[in-house]
Amino acid sequence: MKFKTLSMAALAATLCAAAIGTAHAQAKEQFFPVLVYRTGAYAPNGVPFANGYVDYLKLVNAKGGINGVKISWEECETGYATDRGVECYERLKGKNGGATVFQPLSTGITFALTEKAPGDKIPLITAGYGRSESTDGNVFKWNFPLTGTYWDAADILIQHIGKKEGGLDKLKGKKIALVYHDSPYGKEPIPLLEERAKQLGFQLQLLPVTHPGVEQKATWLQIRQNRPDYVFLWGWGVMNSTALKEAVATGYPRDKMYGVWWAAAEPDVKDVGDGAKGYNGLALQHGAEPNSQIVKDVLANVHAKGQGTGPKEEVGQVLYMRGLVAAMLAVEGVKRAQEKYGKGKWVSGEQARWGYENLALDQKKLDALGFAGVMRPISTSCADHRGAAIARVHTWDGSKWNFTSDWIEADQSVIKPMIKAAADKYAAEKKITRRTAEDCQ
Repeated sequence: MKFKTLSMAALAATLCAAAIGTAHAQAKEQFFPVLVYRTGAYAPNGVPFANGYVDYLKLVNAKGGINGVKISWEECETGYATDRGVECYERLKGKNGGATVFQPLSTGITFALTEKAPGDKIPLITAGYGRSESTDGNVFKWNFPLTGTYWDAADILIQHIGKKEGGLDKLKGKKIALVYHDSPYGKEPIPLLEERAKQLGFQLQLLPVTHPGVEQKATWLQIRQNRPDYVFLWGWGVMNSTALKEAVATGYPRDKMYGVWWAAAEPDVKDVGDGAKGYNGLALQHGAEPNSQIVKDVLANVHAKGQGTGPKEEVGQVLYMRGLVAAMLAVEGVKRAQEKYGKGKWVSGEQARWGYENLALDQKKLDALGFAGVMRPISTSCADHRGAAIARVHTWDGSKWNFTSDWIEADQSVIKPMIKAAADKYAAEKKITRRTAEDCQ
């Protein structure tokens, strides 16, 4: 009887040790929640992004992890709905030792999580979207709109058409219509465009489109009546292709249309085909990059092994690349944090936040990662959580996207005062004190 009791005790101890060992092993994996929308009206655009994001995580694991630390992830379907995005955040934030970082992939979800992230000490990467004023890291400690904001995008478009007209002063008296998704996302560029209209003397027409954007007859009737010199399209998903089809139907020239970087990918134009020829859009640094080294690496190390997340044919397309870049930024922030907290060690969300605030991705590092010709350097600081504010224009030729401009940098003499004013207003509303120099260390 004593022997049996002893055996049971030994078994219990063994099982306990195994459980602790398993928990320890799980904690050693860096957990990246993946908020996606593979269903609903925005799925055609959401799916390639999600596939690129997950393929990059698989690539990092195939190469040994983040200095030996393997990555785990879990997808959660938001359907681009803010309430579902918050539910996903709450469900995943404490899993597998705790979330490293969230990428909401929605400005509406970003607005909601901006309120939650500081208490949970989890950083938010909003690469090319989110709150434009969250560039100010002295107020928005946990937000990282890496690679650019919608204010940057709007200013770059103004600069580009100004150059086409022979100078910004030539925009005086011109008409610019903003066809925008009637959501926090679509409304983001309005303050910048209003400021630029005041400075440069062009007329700004605001034309909201109700979710999901399939009904735009009234919008394009107004465009036909008003005949703006340029149309800026701030759409997403089916709204973009619908806008292009309406432009064809009303005879509005596509070469006078410019989409933000979420309205300038293959799903936006492929159904319109030649009808979209001449349509322009911003490229968030990268465009379609089928010949890049990073694409070759993914094909060789992930897809060739039968582990690709989606179809091989989409690898290198615009939104697939956007997902790759977003995942790369997430991983590189952890790698940077390991330089401070221990190479090859798991880092917490709070430690990862330090990494995102101290990103130092020079061209040599980017080239070594396979992003030569795809990305330009990104460097963040306590004051600047964006790291870069440059983009290019690419144009649809009926079958593919081609770059049609040099690199353009957003005018910070216009944008910085706007960021400061908006961040100060947010800080006053939320009773946030600007960070001290000690906190920045």
